[in-house]
Amino acid sequence: MLSIERQFVRTHRPLYGHLVSLLETAIASGELPSGSRLPPERTLAERLSISRTTVVSAYRELEARGLLRGYVGRGTFVCAAPEPEGTPFAWRGKIAAAALRTSDSTLRDIVRHSSDARLLSLAAGEPAIDKFPNEAFLEAVNHVLRTDPSSAWRHGPTEGQPALREAIADRYGVPSDSVLILSGAQQGLDLLARCLIDPGDAVIIDRPGYLGAIQSFRAAGAKLTGWDILRGDTDELEDLLVRYRPKLIYTNPTFHNPTGTTLPVRVRREVLSLAQRYRVPIVEDATYRDLFFSEPPPPSLRELDDANIVIYLNSFSKVMAPGLRLGWIAAAPSIVDQIAIIKQRLDPHTPNLVQFAVARLMGQGAFDGHLATIRAEHAKRCTQMIAAIQRYVPAGALRFARPAGGLYLWCRLPTGVSASALYDRALAAGVAFVQGSAFYADPAGDSELRLCFSGVLPSAIDESIRKLAGCFGSSRVVLSA
Repeated sequence: MLSIERQFVRTHRPLYGHLVSLLETAIASGELPSGSRLPPERTLAERLSISRTTVVSAYRELEARGLLRGYVGRGTFVCAAPEPEGTPFAWRGKIAAAALRTSDSTLRDIVRHSSDARLLSLAAGEPAIDKFPNEAFLEAVNHVLRTDPSSAWRHGPTEGQPALREAIADRYGVPSDSVLILSGAQQGLDLLARCLIDPGDAVIIDRPGYLGAIQSFRAAGAKLTGWDILRGDTDELEDLLVRYRPKLIYTNPTFHNPTGTTLPVRVRREVLSLAQRYRVPIVEDATYRDLFFSEPPPPSLRELDDANIVIYLNSFSKVMAPGLRLGWIAAAPSIVDQIAIIKQRLDPHTPNLVQFAVARLMGQGAFDGHLATIRAEHAKRCTQMIAAIQRYVPAGALRFARPAGGLYLWCRLPTGVSASALYDRALAAGVAFVQGSAFYADPAGDSELRLCFSGVLPSAIDESIRKLAGCFGSSRVVLSA
């Protein structure tokens, strides 16, 4: 504001228009960034030796342009940069404050890159969709449409079709009334955030952790604190519980996204014990749990839970195909009922036809057959990608641990090599990955990146890694600024 005051006193232009122009320029240049609080009208008027009416008029003009927003009892704040010349209406300044809590477009970019035929995408968390059981799925769809077509096209229960809820309940050993069907696990995270989090609540999440969870909880106004999932130190977790008194713990303990790690059963029991002692619920993201290569993982937190404090989130997107948009939550019936009330406002019911088809696949055994197929396929693709990295990438340029399941390699770059700079080079070369910084709620991760080995055809894995390797150069190029 000091530069505005200096410029203001040196001009003989009309006061109102000059103040509007100076404030607009300061907002556009970043001198007054979004979120900045402007001086009270009376205070600024005294500083500039002008009438308060002039300042009020200038503030109101900038509010009308969508650049400022006034709040009773709080003051006037910058809420947007100026729109480009010729824009008919300043929509950016009309966006709700809650919508501005997160502006990270990484999820959207991942999906866009995966559907871009010009790119080889190592970014999207997809299973081997070329192994999707097309014939079995077509038979299941045809069966529904042949025997009871009206059930597919009418409204369905918000909680989900009983056939699918019961199939899930039988498979995972939970009561059917504790199951809620979702339009994908991401919807589940958004619903849980809406249901459980008030602005200002603390939430403990994996560090690094799933970027969709970070975005959903942040959008709900949560204060996010990371627990180092790789170390799995429960003393650290207890310290965080004591210090922050969180509303909930979110963790993805099996074939973790993005690191691929799996917490041992000892740590799982300790996490549950702490959650029970401090009366903090756990959201267990189990979307990768069925994707082991050979040995099944330890029991889930839900299976070990004897205090009914675990909300279990799962999805068919990672084991069948993301295009199904089908997931589910298992929780106490009271929570399921509350989430269903919230869900009905956004999505009255998940598409019926897909629910009936997947329920039939589970009942006919085709789902288990498909799981066996993709477990073997993913293990092969993981091995092939690791071999390609060893063959093409400069020695030491990508360091990682081989996972025992899941979809990802979590890679660390050498000191001085920036993932963001490598990302720009890789996109220009026609290959995409996810930068590590997207998986942190705090500034971190620019020396890390995530590669998805499962969603790339075997015929394209070597080419993808060869292109990525070329971005390092013939020697270890320092990419950071």
